Amino acid sequence: MQIGLSTGDLASAAHDARAAEAAGFDYLACGEHLFFHGPTPNAFIHLAAAAGATSRIRLVSTITLLPLYPATLAAKLASALDVASGGRFELGVGAGGEFPPEFEAAGVDPADRFRRLDEGLRVLRSLFSGGPTTVEGEFTTVRGLALQPGPVQSGGPPIWLGGRKEGAMRRAGRYADVWMPYMVDPERLHQTLQRVREMAADHDRAPSEVAGAVFLWTCADPDGATARERGIAAVSRTYAQDFTPLADRYLALGTPREVADRLREFAAAGAERIILSPACAPAERERLLRVLAEEVLHAARSRP
Repeated sequence: MQIGLSTGDLASAAHDARAAEAAGFDYLACGEHLFFHGPTPNAFIHLAAAAGATSRIRLVSTITLLPLYPATLAAKLASALDVASGGRFELGVGAGGEFPPEFEAAGVDPADRFRRLDEGLRVLRSLFSGGPTTVEGEFTTVRGLALQPGPVQSGGPPIWLGGRKEGAMRRAGRYADVWMPYMVDPERLHQTLQRVREMAADHDRAPSEVAGAVFLWTCADPDGATARERGIAAVSRTYAQDFTPLADRYLALGTPREVADRLREFAAAGAERIILSPACAPAERERLLRVLAEEVLHAARSRP
């Protein structure tokens, strides 16, 4: 099991990245929105700052809203970040859509987002191949062009695909190196990962070419009730809805041991990579990060 830490405050991006690397996390993750219910980062900028402050930890966007970008621009940014990080970048993408105003602000019709995502994935894979490529699409036209400089990693940065529904699983089976469903329990993770691997076989890919991952909002405290209260409050603020009825199913809350046990449940269901997103108020963040680094990380990797 590889465990990552999600951060989102650009002002502390370098500090958080250095701390995550020193603590032994395998990944530093960052999501993004153009606009949302509160402050949000841009993953490319945030992870570029993290890349310059670290040397080992891998960097992953969780997730880049690919339909909001011209696909060629997303490929250029991903390739540039792969070069800047020395081949440590992994590109997580998804369709988004939970906040329609950001699509309007970007001049993108939300109804087009799945077609844009399909085409964008095709463009990414073509440009990441390293040579001149030609794509004649609905939204993208590339005629005999190549990324210069190209990505460091052969075939380009690994692609993570986020989502929940059949269309997302279909895309993951065709294009993704990592399937990361969002807001799932271990049983659902296992079911969707099996489905994605079946679809990979339909595209002449080995099922083992697609790894499983999960993104978990997390709060841990020696007082498990306090962790639960803080975690639910933080996620409810983020999504502007009451997460109390969903907490036990989709979040990882409780004592450090309880959270570590929850991570092992997901690992047993197929999650080879787990991204922890701290769920707490800003004033509680430093303390939570210490608990995750000093207690949860070690406990999750130890035998129960």
